[in-house]
Amino acid sequence: MPLWKTLGFRSATLSLVICVVLIGAWRAATLPDVKPPSPAAVQALSAEQIEYLKMMGKDPVAQADAPASGKTGGFPTPAQTAATAWKLLSNPFYDNGPNDKGIAIQLAHSLGRVALGFGLACLLAIPLGFVIGMSPLLRGALDPFIQVLKPISPLAWMPLALYTIKDSSVSGIFVIFICSVWPMLVNTAFGVASVKREWLNVSATLEVNPLRRALKVILPAAAPTILTGMRISMGIAWLVIVAAEMLVGGTGIGYFVWNEWNNLSLSHVIFAIGVIGVVGMLLDLMFARLQKAVTYVE
Repeated sequence: MPLWKTLGFRSATLSLVICVVLIGAWRAATLPDVKPPSPAAVQALSAEQIEYLKMMGKDPVAQADAPASGKTGGFPTPAQTAATAWKLLSNPFYDNGPNDKGIAIQLAHSLGRVALGFGLACLLAIPLGFVIGMSPLLRGALDPFIQVLKPISPLAWMPLALYTIKDSSVSGIFVIFICSVWPMLVNTAFGVASVKREWLNVSATLEVNPLRRALKVILPAAAPTILTGMRISMGIAWLVIVAAEMLVGGTGIGYFVWNEWNNLSLSHVIFAIGVIGVVGMLLDLMFARLQKAVTYVE
């Protein structure tokens, strides 16, 4: 068996073992450690105390009615989370109003915002990065501005976006745009500036016009670096849109997480976190495949 197949099988087996261990630790950590309160003890509690315990995720009424061996409050068990996942995935497109939509609808809203903001960032960052990479003068002049603006948290722009645009959905797209620009811009400029001088000299000797040189010489050589910037930008964009939707509300996977937290439904929150992670992984794999496809191996 080839070495890469052997390593792949071993890695998959180790990943499976780690997954089982983590689920086992999760199950052990959520075992009931106290005896459920008796009905008499529940009746002795005041209405304020019962409401407080419910807010903390411990419903004394439900605990008293449940079997002593069951898990009735606090952090959900793997089985409870799996049941929630099955329930949400069995009907992912339902729409019962503004605050009650299926997970697929929420995910589609988030992906749509990310796609639009990311696409706008590509239209600006890649051509501008080409110009900056081909001009040492522009690179030196714009570098201070890029270095100042690049470290600013995208969410720091949210108040200005909401005040200026006055639309939460468009403000979310703007935040995706502003966080996606910088990695693509920097990586594109670096990739263009790093093209081998010999290739540029050959194109100059053959009197290739600037547009053809950019498309036939510089773009293929810089493509892996440009895709690296796009991959980083997509990862940041997916991270930021979840946080932005928590702030502005409305629709989206981030709003779904925040809404379920307000409903004290931790199993829904855990499931949504898993969905966010899986979608982020798939987006990263997509750009990794694109990067591998445009990388020239000597």
